Amino acid sequence: MGGTKVLIAGASIAGPALAHWLRRRGAEVTVVERAPGLRPGGQAVDARGVTKDVIRLMGLDDAVRAARTETAGAYTVDADGNVLETFSAEDDGGDGYISEIEILRGDLSQVLYDDTRDGVEYRFGDRIAGLVQDADGVDVTFAAGDRRRFDLVVGADGLHSSVRAMVFGPRERFVRHLGHVLAFYSVPNEFGLDRWVFDYQEPGRSAMLRPIGDATRAMAMFSFTAAEFAVDHRDVEAQKDLLRARMGDFGWLTPRILAHLGDTPDFYLDQVAQVVLDRWADGRVGLIGDAAFSSSPLSGQGTGLALIGAYLLAGELAAAGWDPATGFARYEARMRPFVEANQEIGRLNAKMRSGSGPDVDLDGEWLTDLVQRALNGIELPDYAGVPDAGPSVPSPATP
Repeated sequence: MGGTKVLIAGASIAGPALAHWLRRRGAEVTVVERAPGLRPGGQAVDARGVTKDVIRLMGLDDAVRAARTETAGAYTVDADGNVLETFSAEDDGGDGYISEIEILRGDLSQVLYDDTRDGVEYRFGDRIAGLVQDADGVDVTFAAGDRRRFDLVVGADGLHSSVRAMVFGPRERFVRHLGHVLAFYSVPNEFGLDRWVFDYQEPGRSAMLRPIGDATRAMAMFSFTAAEFAVDHRDVEAQKDLLRARMGDFGWLTPRILAHLGDTPDFYLDQVAQVVLDRWADGRVGLIGDAAFSSSPLSGQGTGLALIGAYLLAGELAAAGWDPATGFARYEARMRPFVEANQEIGRLNAKMRSGSGPDVDLDGEWLTDLVQRALNGIELPDYAGVPDAGPSVPSPATP
């Protein structure tokens, strides 16, 4: 059943990655994204363990490595800037605290878009306004007004997924707040950063500065504990007020960093949360990435789950002859243990950063085993016999 029509909601990481694999398996793919274009910048994301294998299978290893931040490592510092501990990007075979492959979220999104834009229909500045499915397909109404029918729909639209809300229910049923809030935004590099991250922490709060590709800019990141989180994720001014209130008295370079809140072009703040569902598909509608199984930024594996999930979902659907019941079920069976290991890492890290974490042996074998399951504890089938058009040569980026 070649030419299966698939609609993907979301053009960040999981959506374009899934589009890559679906197109290679013979599907006709449309990606709808509510933003008017790709969102630049964003936090640094990492590729560790099996994720690096998926990037190679996509034929994108060179492109991803060319867009890396090339961060050499990280220093933890005290309030006066004195170095307390050093981490290198070479630690743990490149899978340590600072990953060998570290890239800004927006730059990875650009690589994936450049790879897929010639064979995938992208609809920016639009969204799914409604959908109705039956035994044979899904009728979709777009906010722009037109209606189309697809064989499958996949929500890759993040923590606040509208597809998940339409099909599975309100976000409060599935989003688990981990007691932290994370904010980041770019600032002028008046701090002399050069390939090294600086990280200052106190129980329950932290501030970080990191270099990015543009040497004239740096990325600032703050985190703080919050038992509840009620700020609208689209109310930027309220978010900035919250950040000032919670971090205004913090030490180190914080006052200088906060002074740039008013003129930063790419501010982001949201709760640190996980998504927990008992199933990731309903009929012909499925979920992937943070929409299905956010492990939170504190797991360090959100990008890996998105890329690996995309490979498995497209492979299992194609191997099942595009039968949604079989394909979605096999995808979930392969992914769920891997997701759960990464979510456990995220919860553990959240508790430790709050200063009220469990008294655990960080050198114990159980933790080593958990980390290995979270990095490499999943098999990548070769899907022998499943159609594969092979990786394409990405077009040059649009200015």
